[in-house]
Amino acid sequence: MRSIWNGAISFGLVSIPIKLVNATENHSIHFRQIHLADGGRIRYRKVCELDEEEVAGGEIGKAYEDADGTMIPITDEDLAQLPLPTAKTIEIVAFVPADEIDPLQMDAAYYLSANGVPAAKPYTLLREALKRSNKVAVAKYALRGRERLGMLRVVDDVIAMHGLLWPDEIRAPEGVAPDSDVTVRDAELDLADALMDTLGEVDMDSLHDDYREAVEELIAAKASGEAVQPAESDDSGGGKVIDLIAALESSVRAAKKSRGEGDENEGENEGDMADVHPIKKTASGKTASGRATTKTAQQKSTPKSTGTKKKSTASTSSPARKTAQKQKKTTAKSTPSASASSKSSASAKKQTSSNARSTTKKKTAAPRKRASA
Repeated sequence: MRSIWNGAISFGLVSIPIKLVNATENHSIHFRQIHLADGGRIRYRKVCELDEEEVAGGEIGKAYEDADGTMIPITDEDLAQLPLPTAKTIEIVAFVPADEIDPLQMDAAYYLSANGVPAAKPYTLLREALKRSNKVAVAKYALRGRERLGMLRVVDDVIAMHGLLWPDEIRAPEGVAPDSDVTVRDAELDLADALMDTLGEVDMDSLHDDYREAVEELIAAKASGEAVQPAESDDSGGGKVIDLIAALESSVRAAKKSRGEGDENEGENEGDMADVHPIKKTASGKTASGRATTKTAQQKSTPKSTGTKKKSTASTSSPARKTAQKQKKTTAKSTPSASASSKSSASAKKQTSSNARSTTKKKTAAPRKRASA
């Protein structure tokens, strides 16, 4: 990798010659501006406002624009004469725990490479000291005409440096938080925790830029003259008021399904679940479908019952007994023929029982006469 800066790390009285290498690269697809009428490329030319002539790069210098519009020229020689001890040195000023660095301050990232064989020993010493202390080094350095703040840490077997913004470059988050007071219930927090646990961790190497890949496919299709199919719109319902609990539950189920966890059929027929309602009884003691309720209700409606039934009826609650009595009266009034038939059947039973008794007496009397003879 090509170095962009050469200097040294100042570690107390120890100086470590190093080379600065970019640790990141930009894979964004860049576009050119063209003239829509003929496809010609649009270029920006550097033109002087006074004589309206195009100016070459060698004739262009720097200047500071004052509040009244006056231009104050500043040359490279003027800047070189400024007292800047970090012009060629990364000066370590402190060692602090990594969690004391606000991620908002993170800027560009670089790798620090030992410059030459003599630099290998002090470079390794600083790297191992950072590993054992579990700390990072805060340093100052100068790059591209300005002094910057940096953080040194160990990545694998290399010392990496993150450019940091100065504390006064971080804006306070005023007016960013929601204006109204919002209360979050424990149930919602529990579901959010469940969703976080279900999503779990991720292999950072597996993440990639889907949009950039789509743009590359679009460019390849247009270059080959193929028709470009419009992408399906994803209506995520932004701006709509949603049921937070339902959304969290659905998210947990979707996350489990994507990871192959839980029941495969869980949540598939969520919208087709039947509502359960209690069965309503009609005035005649039948259900709404016309069926009789239970045997117990039928037994209570009969005019006579055995001794065992009387005991069980006595053990029931008084409201149930009153209801059964009302049903008996209603049945007796509404069906007089049934009561008459029950009386006739009762008299027939009495006659049968009396005939049986007389027959038994005659049979027992005959043996007695034989014995007396």
